[in-house]
Amino acid sequence: MPITAKHHVDYYETDAMAVVHHSNYIRWFEIGRVEFLRKAGIDLNVLTEHGFSYPITAVSAKYVSPARFDDNVLIETTAKAMTRAKMEFTYRILNAKTGELLVTGMSRNVFTSLATGHITRLPEEYYRPLADALAREKAEQAAKEEEK
Repeated sequence: MPITAKHHVDYYETDAMAVVHHSNYIRWFEIGRVEFLRKAGIDLNVLTEHGFSYPITAVSAKYVSPARFDDNVLIETTAKAMTRAKMEFTYRILNAKTGELLVTGMSRNVFTSLATGHITRLPEEYYRPLADALAREKAEQAAKEEEK
């Protein structure tokens, strides 16, 4: 099951027509990704303090329908791949009131050493909670598919 975060669309996120500017969906992907990591037990402050960052190497979005000022949206984040060196997520952003699909997307991050700037492998203490969260997500998805 995806991790779901709620977000209220602020005025500053919109253009002159009160439609959300396309760049904000990428920011919302970050909200979802951080929430996934938090629920997996990863404290990003601690991860950074221990010398790791996680820059994006790929991101994409498909815009289906616009969100507007004052809408409430749901950011569904699903882990698709996880290794000691990278993580990949997919996203669905929905209008919370109507359930209408607004945007789909994906992102890929690599774990990087802050000291060297090079891609690095996460130690077990950080990798295990992420791998476990991905395994739970896949098991829940398989069970959901069997119910159909």
